[in-house]
Amino acid sequence: MAKKSAQKKDTSSTIALNKKARHDYALGERFEAGMVLEGWEVKAQRAGRIQMRDSYVLVKNGEAWLIGALINPLPTASTHITPDPQRTRKLLLHRSELAKLIGATERKGYTLVPVAMYWKKGRAKIEIALAKGKQAHDKRATEKDRDWQRQKQRLLKGS
Repeated sequence: MAKKSAQKKDTSSTIALNKKARHDYALGERFEAGMVLEGWEVKAQRAGRIQMRDSYVLVKNGEAWLIGALINPLPTASTHITPDPQRTRKLLLHRSELAKLIGATERKGYTLVPVAMYWKKGRAKIEIALAKGKQAHDKRATEKDRDWQRQKQRLLKGS
């Protein structure tokens, strides 16, 4: 008889979420992209030392770039390099996806926002979304709707 495979670790594959993006933008179509990373960045991501709050994606010369994401290096990072925590990182997308993104950002006025970063088959992936900025009244309406849903759940749970 063949042995059963070793039990999988119950670790979450999510590295970081950008909750502020959901608050500030109305998110549309989402894309999964790979990232070009250095060794110290991968180690820092495994340790969860990443912030995506003020980051965005820029499409320039037919390539997508992640700008403003902060990956804090571990104190044990190599001594022969000087890590730049906020360096611009290249995103890896298919040509057809890039064409869609270029069309949406240049013609339709969308913004590209990173929503989540996670591990997939041992590789760091980032989920980016086409987004439209919300105005103050839109944010209030969303918050009001969220409160109503919460209150409705309490009422249904109590009865």
